[in-house]
Amino acid sequence: MRAFLLTGLSALTLTIALTACQPAQNSTAVSETVKTAQDIASKTVDKDVNAELDAWFETKFMEGVRRYPQFLAQLGIKERMDEWNNPSREFALEQLDQTRQDLAELKAKFNPEDLDPSHALSYRLYVEQSEDELKGAKWWYHRYPFNQMFGTHASIPTFLINNHRIDTVEDAKNYVKRLNGIDDYLGEVIKNAKASAEKGIQPPKFVFDHVIRTSKNIVTGAPFEDSDDLNLVLADFKKKVEKLDLPDDEKESLYTSAIDALQSSMKPAYDALITEMQRQEAEATEDDGVWKLPDGGEFYAHRLKAMTTTDMSASEIHELGLSEVARIHREMRAIMKKVGFEGNLQDFFKYLKDEPRFTYEDSDAGREAYLTEATRIIDVMKGRLDEVFLSKPKADLEVRRVEAFREKAAGKAFYNRPAPDGSRPGYYYANLYKITDMPKYQMEALAYHEGIPGHHMQIAMAQELEGIPKFRKFGGYTAYIEGWGLYSEFLPKEMGFYEDPYSDFGRLAMEIWRAARLVVDTGLHDKKWTRQQAIDYLTTNTPNPENDCIKAIERYIVMPGQATAYKIGMIKIQELRAEAIAKLGDKFDIREYHSVVLDAGPVPLNILEERVNDWVASKS
Repeated sequence: MRAFLLTGLSALTLTIALTACQPAQNSTAVSETVKTAQDIASKTVDKDVNAELDAWFETKFMEGVRRYPQFLAQLGIKERMDEWNNPSREFALEQLDQTRQDLAELKAKFNPEDLDPSHALSYRLYVEQSEDELKGAKWWYHRYPFNQMFGTHASIPTFLINNHRIDTVEDAKNYVKRLNGIDDYLGEVIKNAKASAEKGIQPPKFVFDHVIRTSKNIVTGAPFEDSDDLNLVLADFKKKVEKLDLPDDEKESLYTSAIDALQSSMKPAYDALITEMQRQEAEATEDDGVWKLPDGGEFYAHRLKAMTTTDMSASEIHELGLSEVARIHREMRAIMKKVGFEGNLQDFFKYLKDEPRFTYEDSDAGREAYLTEATRIIDVMKGRLDEVFLSKPKADLEVRRVEAFREKAAGKAFYNRPAPDGSRPGYYYANLYKITDMPKYQMEALAYHEGIPGHHMQIAMAQELEGIPKFRKFGGYTAYIEGWGLYSEFLPKEMGFYEDPYSDFGRLAMEIWRAARLVVDTGLHDKKWTRQQAIDYLTTNTPNPENDCIKAIERYIVMPGQATAYKIGMIKIQELRAEAIAKLGDKFDIREYHSVVLDAGPVPLNILEERVNDWVASKS
């Protein structure tokens, strides 16, 4: 769904005070009264225009949300609970037409010069996002609908488990209706994948094995097999229905209907997907970068601009990456000497990979210990937030293990936002499939990035903000969001965390991972590096294990440009802070600076710079 999701104040407030002051009769005293009244009326009109814009944003937001049933569920709104989003090309074109109409209506109804600064910013962001969406429509077919990172095949069970609540019998019946709709829903996405392939747009060969394996995992267990283990979706359904206060025969009837839907809709849908993926795999190539696609160079430039919100070229980003990798290597060598290690940096990398004390036991107990320690790290940070923040999120955070059905293909760690109504906390997912890929010395930095003060703090606080439209609360800019996440790995060092030098090395290991991304992403998609060249670069220049490097490169291949946003966003946040300190000196307050960064929700980096500069000027 596009990022224009909107909010506002009630339209009932729009007409207040418009007729409160009327022109009076002639006289000096009266004319002064008129002048004052006109000034007041003018300000009142401005307020009404702002309120009218809020109402317009709210209307457009809800109109947009109601076109996407799954987003309704993510927001905790119980409407259209028996439906999936419409993934068809026809629907996408309808939404583009709607965007054009909404944009024209906004420009016709409102003049940004009549708005206060906050509303003028909302106007500006809405216009820019809408125009970017219209320009980006050219690349609709350049997506990979099925891949190991975010394919529809994996999102179906994830959505049902995490977002479809069952509080009533009707909710349960709607769950079953959604199961019955999987065949049509997934079938439409398969149709899109076929259309892209016909245009010469499909992922490289290695992707298909991941998609096929995950798809097969999703349709294992009873009722698909003679097994004592329930299918993950049926297990979720049963667990939720068991909590309802219903007679056993009604529960049994619901189970039966769910089983019928799984067998008649879900299984055929995934069988069809597996068949299509096997067909495409046979004709796929091993060319990895998007340079291979029609107009691939132009597409990659579009992706870089969208991900970084800058005009940096692929070559500039590549060179920045090389420079940052060299700098971080120097800092790593300093820590290596501090702990008394003899050898070069690559020897130290190997030592960290091979030394058993740096990883948890490869067992259920070891994985549980990881989750417990990650939770402890976050809880300790929670107790220190007042030192560096004026505000904190209301939503809670829970550390979870990535589910078994997708852990082999999924990324190392990621975050899911909480429900706005408080019914669901934010989730920090840790992928513990291969426990040696999650070393203890990186745990602090990873927990700070995905949890607090990173993604959970920024994203949960954004959707809890008051006085800004919902499209700003629930939208996002990758460079801002991931830049904040990476900055949040560095901030705790200034607070006295990373006391263990190995843990501080873990922080640098995480940072160099993002710096190296600038090199390998542009290498793959602009300089025509092979997958193996990119893997070799990571294994040589970072301490991460080979499997970690392989999964990362495979991610960057199917998500072109996305990986460049982290370091570019972090650098901008750090640069703006350093400039503010230089100008304000003793007047600089880190808590206020963080509020300036966070209190408007996600924004492009150029707008973030404007906000910081305005704040500095106000304190000078």
